[in-house]
Amino acid sequence: MVFIIVLLSLLFLVLLITYFKVNTFISFLIVSILAAIVLGIPMSKISATVEKGIGSIMGGLTLIIVLGAMLGKIVAESGAAENISTVMVKLFGVKHLQWGMAFTGFIVGIPLFYGVGFVLLVPLIFSIVYKYKLPLVYIGLPMLAALSVTHGFIPPHPSPVALVVLFNANMGLTLIYGIIIAIPAIILGGPLFSKTLKHIKAGKSEIFNFEDTKVVDEGYEKPGKWNSFITALLPVIMIILFTVLPYIVPKSYETAHEIIAFLGSANIVMLVAIIYATFSLGVSLGRPIKSVMATYSDAVKDIAMILLIIAGSGVFKQVMEESGVSLLLAENLQGLPIHPLILAWIITAIIRGCIGSATVAALTAASVLLPLIQSTHVNPNLMVLSIGAGSLMFSHVNDSGFWMFKEYLGISVKDTFKSWSVMEAIVSVVGLIGVMLLSLFL
Repeated sequence: MVFIIVLLSLLFLVLLITYFKVNTFISFLIVSILAAIVLGIPMSKISATVEKGIGSIMGGLTLIIVLGAMLGKIVAESGAAENISTVMVKLFGVKHLQWGMAFTGFIVGIPLFYGVGFVLLVPLIFSIVYKYKLPLVYIGLPMLAALSVTHGFIPPHPSPVALVVLFNANMGLTLIYGIIIAIPAIILGGPLFSKTLKHIKAGKSEIFNFEDTKVVDEGYEKPGKWNSFITALLPVIMIILFTVLPYIVPKSYETAHEIIAFLGSANIVMLVAIIYATFSLGVSLGRPIKSVMATYSDAVKDIAMILLIIAGSGVFKQVMEESGVSLLLAENLQGLPIHPLILAWIITAIIRGCIGSATVAALTAASVLLPLIQSTHVNPNLMVLSIGAGSLMFSHVNDSGFWMFKEYLGISVKDTFKSWSVMEAIVSVVGLIGVMLLSLFL
């Protein structure tokens, strides 16, 4: 009965958004509250559940998305994104640009959390699309597919790292196996699949408008290529640096490790990047600080609805967690007579489809599968990757990544299913196939 309630809730959510044209954030609130009532959460606690759901997802994403939008806006308006796109095209050529985008997404995605990588790379996608008149989804999906795969498969992302610790797996081996599996998943889900999506028409982005830059309009100096790359990639450089430093600095230097942890957090990295960009792409090029701040204000206005939609998805996720749906799903599926690695993928995929969050789905499945690993002696490194692959399956209207893709690229819900959701399914299935092939030799 619980599963029927979840499915009906998701169906009602889709109908409200697509058929009745109700605002997505309001739809999430309505469906989440109704689901909470039907699933037995006490009415006196529903309000707190809503607040907790919004807080849990926005606490980790708000600063990243807001500061990322600011950085993207100034990179776009200053002409830096145009410089980067020109260099990218020279390196890979227009014909092979998809592969360049996938490669960039993979390299950037290894050290960066998905949300950070997304908001940093979207301006680059728009600059290339505008300059070379290419289909937006066709060019953007390979890069975002690479970001998604690294998020699900590869340490140091939160879910793989937590699973490695939980299953007592080997971090280095998991990383190596993860990269082996990630490459074919990215190729099939990114450059190859996106060739079928050239027909999808994207709306005009209000967040990154490249038709006229402030540099041209107001006569400010245009940044050089090195300045453009360093400013746009500074968050990536910083996070890579502060990920490596803890392994270099002796553990006895506790203060140094505390400073590294502080400076390496995504929010601090983004703040430093914004401060640097204010000068490198603004003040140092003759642009008044007041003009730069106006650009940042415009960026925040542009993403207000995106933030609300993500907050709404967090409420639904919280209702599913507090009602016990995710744990109940995992327990009911555990007894199926299936290979442990396939069973892990199935359990994680179903939980992901119901609650939306890849990380929550992976960790929920892991808590139930731990006894299974101990009794079957399955390779723990492959179990981490199987769960990671399953956590990318069934991305739809209750997933914040689904809405980020839809809203930033300005496409319809239907086309988001055709592109983003199918891509996530492809990389998930390819990931499972890769895990099973590796299991034959390990």
